[in-house]
Amino acid sequence: MDLSRYEKKHVRITDNNGNIFTGLASYGNYEFLMHEYGGNEDGIFIEDVLIYESQIASIEEIEVHGTVELWTERMTLRRYQPEDADALYRHMGTDPSMYKYSGWNPYATKEMAEETVERFIQSYDKDEHVYSWVMDVDDIVIGTIGAYDYENDQIEVGFSVVPAWQGKGYASEALTAVIEYLSENENIPCIKAWCAAENIGSKRVLEKAGMTYVNTEQNGLEVNGKTYDKLNFEYRK
Repeated sequence: MDLSRYEKKHVRITDNNGNIFTGLASYGNYEFLMHEYGGNEDGIFIEDVLIYESQIASIEEIEVHGTVELWTERMTLRRYQPEDADALYRHMGTDPSMYKYSGWNPYATKEMAEETVERFIQSYDKDEHVYSWVMDVDDIVIGTIGAYDYENDQIEVGFSVVPAWQGKGYASEALTAVIEYLSENENIPCIKAWCAAENIGSKRVLEKAGMTYVNTEQNGLEVNGKTYDKLNFEYRK
């Protein structure tokens, strides 16, 4: 059984005891599992559960849509959980730099943060084109990323990273994973994004993730009484 072909695929595994595991697969080869776990065969991780090859009765790739868990090299992109509201309020809602160029601050108070998180949670099972993730590094919420307004085979992406975690490549790492998922798994041919011309950090993230500059809308953004040029980007499959 070649388990390596299931790396970063969404799978359903039935083990020899009839237990069923579904989720994003992470392949572990013999050498790695021997060194880290003392195993003597290949295996598959589903989240933090390790299933060795000899324990697998059946494995199949499954079709998934919407906000499914994604893994990058350094983080997990996961669905919102109620307990995220406090961290989002403290680290994003109270920091003016987080909404300087957008004016969008759904975490401005504890109550708003709780309502926003609950709204995201409730939306997951209502529409397969809802895409809202928390960036999670070792159980620490470092930011959010999502895709919105799906229409006519197009969707718009946006992201925010907590200031203490900015400048370390996490935003582009998350955006690259989301673009790959939206284009390859969800078959969305056009993914769009924008940023203020002065927001050099976001501009670099969009470019690093493979998005292409399209045009500039002069004075296209007005935020808190200030006007900025709006840079439009897109990714086409």
